[in-house]
Amino acid sequence: MSAPPADRINITSEVHDAADRRRRIMAIVGSSSGNLVEWYDFYCYAFFALYFAPAFFPKGDSTSQLLQTAGIFAVGFFMRPVGGWLFGRIGDRVGRRTSMVISVLMMCFGSLLIGILPTYETVGTLAPVLLLLARMLQGLSVGGEYGTSATYMSEVAIKGRRGFFASFQYVTLIGGQLLASLVLVGLQAVMTSAELTAYGWRIPFFIGAGLAVVALYLRRSLAETKEAGDKENAGTFSELFKHWRAFCVVLAYTAGGSLSFYTFTTYMQKYLVNTAGMPKTSASQVMTWVLLVYMLIQPIFGALSDKIGRKANMILYSGLGMLMVVPIMSFLHTNKDPYLAFAMITLGLSVISFYTGISGIVKAELFPTNVRALGVGLSYALANAMFGGTAEYVALWFKDAGIETTFFWYVTIMLAIAFIASLIMPNPKVHGYLDGAGTVEEALGKKKKAGLATA
Repeated sequence: MSAPPADRINITSEVHDAADRRRRIMAIVGSSSGNLVEWYDFYCYAFFALYFAPAFFPKGDSTSQLLQTAGIFAVGFFMRPVGGWLFGRIGDRVGRRTSMVISVLMMCFGSLLIGILPTYETVGTLAPVLLLLARMLQGLSVGGEYGTSATYMSEVAIKGRRGFFASFQYVTLIGGQLLASLVLVGLQAVMTSAELTAYGWRIPFFIGAGLAVVALYLRRSLAETKEAGDKENAGTFSELFKHWRAFCVVLAYTAGGSLSFYTFTTYMQKYLVNTAGMPKTSASQVMTWVLLVYMLIQPIFGALSDKIGRKANMILYSGLGMLMVVPIMSFLHTNKDPYLAFAMITLGLSVISFYTGISGIVKAELFPTNVRALGVGLSYALANAMFGGTAEYVALWFKDAGIETTFFWYVTIMLAIAFIASLIMPNPKVHGYLDGAGTVEEALGKKKKAGLATA
């Protein structure tokens, strides 16, 4: 049998490459859209806490009420490591798609539960207990969401442009925040503060439950990424701890990244209102515009990492971050000008974008396929629970104690630790696990060769 002409092979190869590229892009879109809904549901709690705090904690001043709701927000984060382990194991052993479908279902239920909860006035202390349980359920879901979606998006991203495509995880993560903020601004425009406090805060949680159904449909249509390696050891701690150095590095730089991220996003709204004295509506509008810009610039920083390397990105984020936190937070402490607030917060988040633009891919490249979802999810969830989830609570505790500026130095110290971790982290271009034997790229390469051989 004669071999096919060379031009026919080239045409077939080009068609295959184009189809493969479209398939990968659609997989990114499908997985990231579910990610958006997950994070919208999660952040609704943070943005609407100003209104529903009196419904569950009626006693005390506004700071003590926010402190109690922030405590429950933090508890939700402490469920993340459990979710990171559980869904990471499912993702490594059963499949990434299965793990993502279960997590979005769980988030849907948690959001619906918050929307229908009775208040303190109706059932007394049972109300905050039920709120706590709903947040724990959401924390479990989000803990599993990050690691599995980061793994999936990293595996289907196009080689050489992985930083750019993987950045869409944070585009949709921030998009979830932005959507929650837009719903808040929209409700503030059509409802009075009294109406929002009485019942309007429930509306966003019902919206989130409905959006989760759409995300479920999109995720069920996703193609599963091939998992190489020994199924028996996939997703186990014994296999993961063979890569303990990578695990510790990810813990360190995620601690600084999560803390600074939540300081400049979810806590910032309360900081502008509770400390700077800015009106609630002005603070909400400022943060809406900030999040829009922040979301749009993520692909720029992801693409930059494809050029200069992930390690360079991480060094820039942590190094510049150490220098910026105290000056920016000190300036915002007494600033009531929304335009200046927008400029300074955007500046801070631009620096953090060196990290968030590659947050998923830089972790995924450090773990092999059989423990990638577990390694990424668990290390992120642990650091996020200890430092990201407690950001609001710690900041408000310092404020309540009369030493609010100490919080700025706390963030700076954690970024200094992240800087050291960034210096010693292995170079993914040399030690990365997304290229070479036993990877998704190799599997796709074999499939492509098989297709050409039968052409």
